[in-house]
Amino acid sequence: MLIRIGSGAGFSGDRLEPALLLAEKGNLDYLVLECLAERTIALAHKRKKENSSLGYDPLLEKRMELLLPTLIQNGVRLITNMGAANPVSGAEKVIEIAQRLGLSIKVAAVTGDDVLAFLDTDALSMETNKPLHSYGPILSANAYLGVEAILPALEKEADIILTGRVADPSLFLAPMVHHFGWSVDDADLIAQGTIIGHLLECGGQIAGGYYADPGKKDVPHLENLGFPYAEVQADGSALITKVPNTGGVINLMTAKEQLLYEVTNPNEYITPDVIADFTSVKLREAGSDRIEVTGGKGKKRPETLKVSVGYHAGFIGEGEISYAGSNAWGRAQLAGDVMRTRLEKRFDELRIDYIGVSSTHRNTFGQWNEPYEVRLRVAVKTCSLSEAAKIGEEVESLYTNGPAGGGGARKYTQEVLGIVSSLLPREEIELSVVIKESVLHEEKTV
Repeated sequence: MLIRIGSGAGFSGDRLEPALLLAEKGNLDYLVLECLAERTIALAHKRKKENSSLGYDPLLEKRMELLLPTLIQNGVRLITNMGAANPVSGAEKVIEIAQRLGLSIKVAAVTGDDVLAFLDTDALSMETNKPLHSYGPILSANAYLGVEAILPALEKEADIILTGRVADPSLFLAPMVHHFGWSVDDADLIAQGTIIGHLLECGGQIAGGYYADPGKKDVPHLENLGFPYAEVQADGSALITKVPNTGGVINLMTAKEQLLYEVTNPNEYITPDVIADFTSVKLREAGSDRIEVTGGKGKKRPETLKVSVGYHAGFIGEGEISYAGSNAWGRAQLAGDVMRTRLEKRFDELRIDYIGVSSTHRNTFGQWNEPYEVRLRVAVKTCSLSEAAKIGEEVESLYTNGPAGGGGARKYTQEVLGIVSSLLPREEIELSVVIKESVLHEEKTV
């Protein structure tokens, strides 16, 4: 009665090969690719605005071309949020790839998370309590959906399910609810499934990625990191492991780090499906690279859904230049002083970093070793692209107008997409599932 669910990606740019290995050797029922973040979906909406047939994940085609034959051959169903801002076009692209590969396949596109058309811009943001319209031109608004958005696609027996913004654990929870027939009102079971999903959602992290610290937390064969899968029982308990002979390690430490990842309140981890209590979770090592997960309590799901709102936040202009050799630090500081004097009256948001010295924490914390090389970074945030471009020009001028020995200058600009959050009553969401098939070319909405 158990179900095996694998985690084949933890973000949009994740490696492709671990997912294929899971599909080949994991004996899975489901493979989940979690590829969407707040800024990722805002960028997807920008691509869709430029071309209405785009807006799905940029790596969708590569992942599907690699995975589809093995998924179909081994009977593994795929759930992924790679639909991003355009799940329907993403589904059409998957059908196109399947036909090219000679595969018969059913694809479901889950929609309803895009709420921009009826977003109340007078609503207050969760971060600052300011109205949404005060941030700047709004580009996107996507509600975090839960399992109820995915269950109809599972019931339609879709081989591939593409969603937009769905809460990360819900991607893993949905097949558990479908397979075991759990009631969405059983808060403890839903919480246990959510905890399993949370442990899996970041892919290789629970296997030692983002954990390794040589000499302190050693991880074997990180170059061949194996991604995790869970064997889930009907009572909500699970065993998390990975394919044998892959790199990485799954132990109590990696599991505990992942359990607390991005959790601000472990007593009340809020998702669209449940408010989960992580403090009741029990983790036990059940062998090499095998962690047993039990416990987990929950309270009734919230009446509102979180909405991720993307807005145009101006432009960043950057310039960098390196100084190396004797007195590199002194020359880099002089160059930084020159830039500050030239620019601080022209730009309200100016940042000067010394990469390798103080760019990450902006402090040396009293531990000082004179660096042999330093890279100066100058950046501003402004509302004008042309003004942002001036920063790189100023830094480049340090070649002959600044300290001795500057080299390797580069300059670039980028648009800034800001993200804030708001709440929306869940009854305002209109869910739908579009089914597409590679053989019949039929389209149905349920």
